[in-house]
Amino acid sequence: MDYYSKQITKLIDELSSLPGIGNKSAQRLAFHILNMPAERVERLADTIVDARHNVRYCRTCYTLTDAEECPICRNAARNHHMIMVVENTRDLAAYEKTGKYEGVYHVLHGTISPMLGIGPEDIRLKELIKRLEGDVDEVIIATNSSLEGETTAMYISKLIKPTGIKVSRIASGVPVGGDLEYIDEMTLLRALEGRVEL
Repeated sequence: MDYYSKQITKLIDELSSLPGIGNKSAQRLAFHILNMPAERVERLADTIVDARHNVRYCRTCYTLTDAEECPICRNAARNHHMIMVVENTRDLAAYEKTGKYEGVYHVLHGTISPMLGIGPEDIRLKELIKRLEGDVDEVIIATNSSLEGETTAMYISKLIKPTGIKVSRIASGVPVGGDLEYIDEMTLLRALEGRVEL
């Protein structure tokens, strides 16, 4: 039985198809949008359409941007000899929020996952190797600690090591406030191996 008119139901269906938005959240959003002033709704719709038409991949690092090159790649103050390899643009943003990394990035847009049929040719590895023909001193692999992230990290490491470029992997370990008894063995091992002198 339909509770809402066809237009409201269609709006709820479209919103609930977005990742992380369930039916109840979609209903709340739909009614919020319907109660917004018309000009705000139009501005929201225009912003979505403009972003979809104008956002593209940076020609250097393949993050999402609305220009030929992203602001990080254009920044001459960044260390262009150090490349951090991340899985997606959200990971890049997470590292940028720390304010501590001064190098540049390369966004893979995925990881190698034989179970899902995703091979090295399905992510931006060819583009990374092409970048390494330039003046690069170090590649920092910052993929997630998942099976796919670890597989991708090992694959990249094997590709790069013969070139003589330094390859490093981000450390992972015990989260702040975490109880050791609840942390898995792999995380504890990585924490032990990544220890630093105090």
